[in-house]
Amino acid sequence: MLLVLSEEHKEHLSFLSSVDAAVVGEFGRIALEFLRRGTSPKIYEGAARKLCVPVQSVQHGVEGLMFLMTESSKHMISEVDFLDSVLVLGFGEELNQALLQLYLLQRSQIRNTLSLLPSNLPAYNNLEWRLDVQLASRSLRQQVVPMLTMKLLLATDGGNYTDHKAKVVQTDITTLVHLITVLEAALAAMKTNHARRILRNIK
Repeated sequence: MLLVLSEEHKEHLSFLSSVDAAVVGEFGRIALEFLRRGTSPKIYEGAARKLCVPVQSVQHGVEGLMFLMTESSKHMISEVDFLDSVLVLGFGEELNQALLQLYLLQRSQIRNTLSLLPSNLPAYNNLEWRLDVQLASRSLRQQVVPMLTMKLLLATDGGNYTDHKAKVVQTDITTLVHLITVLEAALAAMKTNHARRILRNIK
């Protein structure tokens, strides 16, 4: 799997070509620390003074590197795919290898850190459903009206499946088919390069 890097991301990472490999390694350490504890303007300012560059350049460089390492670790991309992904940045072989070693060194820690981050969104746990069919009523003695009742169980405590929240919804078959069609179209749209670029900018 190859990472698709936006033009803005490429611009942020271009700063790394102007610093030594040791500085890239230090940026990687800072990025991992920021992922755990959040960003710190003081660290950006200190690094900018040492390198004699604007604070914004350092911030963009670290954040761009953090995004690159995070996305690579999420998908556990191979060494070959990582090198092919950073090839579009136009870096030299030495810098590409330094980034690869940084990725291989930190990916386990990054994945562990991401798994510990709290999530406010409920997580899917289970789905129970029942199909009811109305065969007759007082006004119509012969009819077939199917209704689907669904009970969606969600984990509400950061993915803790011992704490459940149930949502009960009922729909007719026509609405259900329409809902499935819309969701399938949304999933297909999420796989396009345009949607991936938007998601990266949102993050």
